[in-house]
Amino acid sequence: MGRAVDTVLEAIDSVGGRALLVGLSMGGLVSIAAAGAAPGRIAGLVAASCTAQPDQSLAQVYRIPSVLMERLPDKGAAVNERFHRLTLRDGAADAVVDGGLAVESATAVIDELATIDALSALSAYPGPVWLINGARDHFRIHEKAFFDACAEGRLVNVPRAGHMVSLDQPVNFSRIVSDAADVVGVREARAGLEPGAQVPGVVDSPPSDVEDEVAAGVDSVATVDPEGP
Repeated sequence: MGRAVDTVLEAIDSVGGRALLVGLSMGGLVSIAAAGAAPGRIAGLVAASCTAQPDQSLAQVYRIPSVLMERLPDKGAAVNERFHRLTLRDGAADAVVDGGLAVESATAVIDELATIDALSALSAYPGPVWLINGARDHFRIHEKAFFDACAEGRLVNVPRAGHMVSLDQPVNFSRIVSDAADVVGVREARAGLEPGAQVPGVVDSPPSDVEDEVAAGVDSVATVDPEGP
């Protein structure tokens, strides 16, 4: 996990040393770990489909099928492809399959993720956090604990979406990330100015609804509309 976090921080350094960090599933847990390890380099955090605190008991649920699939000639690639084609909307499965499924690494990844203390990492990060879950995602099981661990959190449940929320509801997911980027962008601009100075492009404009909700600690959102079945 340390090398994964280092890779994320190196990427942030390559774009100026501070960024809005977005991750989904395993990437969400890595992003949370990075925010906890280097909070000063994370302007904001969007963590999707990852609000299940990793531990050995939860890992075992996934470790058993992973070990069984490793015994198949293709290491379970066909099973994974079939699963994605059955559960994702048209075109989304192709995006996953074409990107490649490193199923042979699943067991090692599960073992590594089981060592992460995501709640402590979130508690160590003082900045704005967006926790995004599909309403049908089984990884929502600890979402309230994750939200409570945030100093400044917002929990968004997207209707008619499962674990791959960015593919099930791509427009809504993109809107949430765009809102997060707007909030972080305005805050970064204000932080870089002298007290009382005006922010270019947002002069005399009121804070966005998103920023108001974050400041108020809103733990759900009712404005995320389903895009279809």
